[in-house]
Amino acid sequence: MEKNLFRKIPKVDSLLETESCKELISRHGYQIVIESIREELEQIRAQILSGGEEQDVFIQMENLPVAIEHRVMEKEQFHIRKVLNGTGTILHTNLGRAPLSTTHLQKILEIASGYSNLEFDLEKGERGERYSHFESLLCKITGAQAAMAVNNNAAAVMLILNTMASGGEAIVSRGELVEVGGKFRIPDVMKESGAILREIGTTNKTHLFDYEDAVTEDTKVFMKVHTSNYRIFGFTKSVSIKELTTLKEKYQIPIIEDLGSGVLLDLQKYGLTHEPTVQESIQNGADVVCFSGDKLLGGPQAGIIVGKKKYIDQMKKNQLTRALRIDKFTACALESVLKEYLCEETAIKNIPVLEMITRPLKKVQEAAKMLCDTLLAEEFPAVISTQTCMSQIGGGSLPMEQLESMAVSIHPCLISTELFAKRLRNLPIPVIGRVVEENFLLDMRTFDNTMIEDFVNSLKKNHIFKVDR
Repeated sequence: MEKNLFRKIPKVDSLLETESCKELISRHGYQIVIESIREELEQIRAQILSGGEEQDVFIQMENLPVAIEHRVMEKEQFHIRKVLNGTGTILHTNLGRAPLSTTHLQKILEIASGYSNLEFDLEKGERGERYSHFESLLCKITGAQAAMAVNNNAAAVMLILNTMASGGEAIVSRGELVEVGGKFRIPDVMKESGAILREIGTTNKTHLFDYEDAVTEDTKVFMKVHTSNYRIFGFTKSVSIKELTTLKEKYQIPIIEDLGSGVLLDLQKYGLTHEPTVQESIQNGADVVCFSGDKLLGGPQAGIIVGKKKYIDQMKKNQLTRALRIDKFTACALESVLKEYLCEETAIKNIPVLEMITRPLKKVQEAAKMLCDTLLAEEFPAVISTQTCMSQIGGGSLPMEQLESMAVSIHPCLISTELFAKRLRNLPIPVIGRVVEENFLLDMRTFDNTMIEDFVNSLKKNHIFKVDR
């Protein structure tokens, strides 16, 4: 019986001559199609060898054209893909943090699809500097004398310390020796920079005299690290930049600050807890400040450095800068996003992260009702309703801050919630939400409302609620 089944398996050459495979070859190329055919035929052979039912084997053979097409499409699909974020976490590190607006992406496409003046001075007709495209914007917005950017904020910290403190000591409070995502720790980044970490104070209390007592002839910088990803409450004491300036002037030791999140607007206006802005840090006396581009700033991944011109100029000449520099896509995205900050109202409206953070609850509720009604109209086998919830900013920013929100709750009746969530992750445009008490929640503060119709159609097309599909 087994031998007879093996004889029934179509030959590769005969499948290549079918109209469906010829069409696939014309669209996707010969190599990917023949690989898919061989893999599907191997699956049939494996099923026969494992003692599969004859009827099941014949069904698999009959479905070969469809199976081959599906396999080709899977091979063609990009591994990194757009997803719909229903988690309620605005700066979701695992989902790419800050999304860029369509307008900003169009500008990147315009620049990246051809040549650009990335490092060419059009006025002088000679080699230019890639930072020139956004440096004046950063200086205007923050009040700094100069600016540059590298590929992320950890790189910015390393470059600053390597330039200003390599071989010498950097004084830091123990309460500010933070660990960020992926187990990257400030002490380890400092070590790699060549600077010597000089810890002072305790976890919960550091005084001005702790800084002064630690000053030696080897001291190169005072370093402040904003603990943007956690808070200590109660019996605490820390030293502000403004307080540290007295020691800076007395000992001629510069102050650097790692602000992490990189806030350029006063978020208190929008009902959030005050988060130190880059402008405040510069005004209070920091000589160099670094922060992320893809957190509260709402731009691309980058480590942005602003401050005194003499220090920034030294960093631009540091050999590490070439290894850590940003590319043309990031430079273009930074300029595009930073231009929005020339008008606060424009920034709030056009930068997706800021728009989501400040979006009124009423608008979130309206989106939730729209999705809920659309789902109910399809009469899926599920209990569907709206549910109040809390969103979070995430990305190590404003850790105690939660935003009132509204979610669409889906409880499938025929399959488990875990299987439902898995199937959503395997959609052509994957959907990521969260499971709470056997209900799948889509937080509408972060869900792309323009995709509601496409999302519901995808549920239908892919038979997401069926037991056996």
